[in-house]
Amino acid sequence: MSKKLAIVPFVLLISVLVYSVWPGKAVVTPASTENISWGDTAWMLTATALVLIMTPGLAFFYGGMVSKKNVISTMLQSFICMALITVLWVVIGFSLSFGNSIGGIIGDPRTFFMMNRVIEGKPWVLAPTIPLILFAFFQLKFAIITPALITGAFAERIKFSSYLLFIVLFSILIYSPLAHATWHPDGLLFKWGVLDFAGGTVVHMSAGWAALASAIYLKKRLEPAHAPARITYVLLGTGLLWFGWFGFNAGSAFGANALAGVALATTSTASAAAAFSWIIFDEIKGRKPSAMGTCIGAVVGLVAITPAAGFISIPHSLAVGIISSIVSNLMVDWRSKTSIDDTLDVFPCHGVGGIIGMLLTGVFASQAVNPANVTGNGLLFGEYKLFLIQCSAMVGVSVFAFTGTWLLLRFTNWILPLRVTEAEEELGLDISQHNEKL
Repeated sequence: MSKKLAIVPFVLLISVLVYSVWPGKAVVTPASTENISWGDTAWMLTATALVLIMTPGLAFFYGGMVSKKNVISTMLQSFICMALITVLWVVIGFSLSFGNSIGGIIGDPRTFFMMNRVIEGKPWVLAPTIPLILFAFFQLKFAIITPALITGAFAERIKFSSYLLFIVLFSILIYSPLAHATWHPDGLLFKWGVLDFAGGTVVHMSAGWAALASAIYLKKRLEPAHAPARITYVLLGTGLLWFGWFGFNAGSAFGANALAGVALATTSTASAAAAFSWIIFDEIKGRKPSAMGTCIGAVVGLVAITPAAGFISIPHSLAVGIISSIVSNLMVDWRSKTSIDDTLDVFPCHGVGGIIGMLLTGVFASQAVNPANVTGNGLLFGEYKLFLIQCSAMVGVSVFAFTGTWLLLRFTNWILPLRVTEAEEELGLDISQHNEKL
């Protein structure tokens, strides 16, 4: 990062520091404990920690797949999100996502600016038994991992300074509007009846389409083919992701309740079915069952069940895992035959997995599983309205995420060139961007 560019975040941090110590800013009235369940609060504290560990898990998952000269840079692209997005969320991100609605599209940035009125605020309307501050920081973990997911698409060829600018713009202009529209009671998609239990639309589809736009925009690497640096890292990362995903999905029930148990169960079964289906499908195609395939399959299943986790039955979650695994496997094969250099197949796995999960939510959702939140049954039960809503939202979100990301890439590249030089790429980003090596 150039010295001139470094002035910008330095000024931001100083401004935040000055604001935080300004007289009266630290004075708050105690939060009301009326209707707060300490059991729900204890579970949500745990779930919040579980979701956070997914980002280091993603770092290992991606880091093990790239070439040895790019392991550190790839892992750092995930880790830095925990720092940068946290600051952004406290300053303005939470307000944009969950502040007072402006047209159902975005939140008012003044509502919770710098976390004002959060510590002493009333619980979130859809999470009434936990403190608002806990809800805010649970949602932060989703905001952290979403831009980190995109990094697998442009791994081994993006400048670190440009990447930082891009993820700030993506979080403000893509993630926050989608989170608001989908999860805020006054959000456009929420009022429309779109179901997204834990982020299939907001997290995985947005990251998947952003990944596709990024891979196309940044073009091919000099050496697209490489041997994975550490498959053991991939296994470790998958374990951390799988472990943390129970907080991701079961935590989205916002309480220690039966719905959290349903989400945990469907998450377990879908990921297991997808992992096993991936290697069986590979064997049918004449390939040996592999550790890499098992890990990718498991993650695809976790992605696909995310929007449906609290809306469908356990047998149907098996179907979600199997279908998403086979479709994503085929998409990986298709992508490899094109000129699109999506380094770690983020779009075929996260993007397509999110799409399949969203559509299958419209097929398998049942009021018997979640009568409080499912306004209509899925296609399997003879009702078509919910499925059509999911299909329409899928198209709209896809267009928004892809087009919006493409414009952000152009804007970022205009300010700071996105791509490293050929010499830097050949040397490896670990050395050229960070002066470190494995």
